[in-house]
Amino acid sequence: MDEEKVRILVIEDEKPIAKILEYDLKKEGYEVRLAHTGADGMREVDAFEPHLILLDWMLPDLSGADILKILAERYDMPVIMLTARGNIDDKVYGLSCGADDYITKPFELREVNIRIRTVLRRFRKAGNPSEAKEKKEELYIKDAVICAQERTVLQCGEPVELTPKEFDLLCWLVRHPRYVFTRDRLLDEIWGYDFVGDTRTVDMHIQRLRKKLHAGETIITVFGVGYKYVPEE
Repeated sequence: MDEEKVRILVIEDEKPIAKILEYDLKKEGYEVRLAHTGADGMREVDAFEPHLILLDWMLPDLSGADILKILAERYDMPVIMLTARGNIDDKVYGLSCGADDYITKPFELREVNIRIRTVLRRFRKAGNPSEAKEKKEELYIKDAVICAQERTVLQCGEPVELTPKEFDLLCWLVRHPRYVFTRDRLLDEIWGYDFVGDTRTVDMHIQRLRKKLHAGETIITVFGVGYKYVPEE
């Protein structure tokens, strides 16, 4: 991402908003493409290979949640939601579906640019080659093997599908066995200090990890504090 122009795909059905974003982002030096439906957006994902997606929550064909699920299954790229739905439950739901950040309409273009830079920086840091030695290390939880470099999880030889945030949260806990992390600390480490949302996002991700990995006895709730990973003896 450092050696080429950053590509941003804007999936937004309100064309005036999309054009304003396109103009401002190009002025910031990004390469930009627009899509006004979910179907067109998914085609552009394959053709354009964006580094980041700005995704409207309400589209005429697919919902933002539907698109996030597809993206989480097939790709590994950050997504920032754009939506007029600003209450905390909507934010938590969008982030729990796999969004990396959430911007409520109407928004300031300066805020959009700051959030884009922050998300790209987090994503770039996660893939920094200087961490390759650590990433090649295999991590284990129960009968599952985690390969951080390939961002894959195999349980009894079968792949386990995790969203990017689920994967990051799992790796963080497994790399720090028996250490108790508060929900706020996990939000800072996995979602970033500028995260907009509340601690229920962590709870939802923990619940899904336990279910997908059958890890209710190893990813432990410390009541009144947070969560920890306890390896099996």
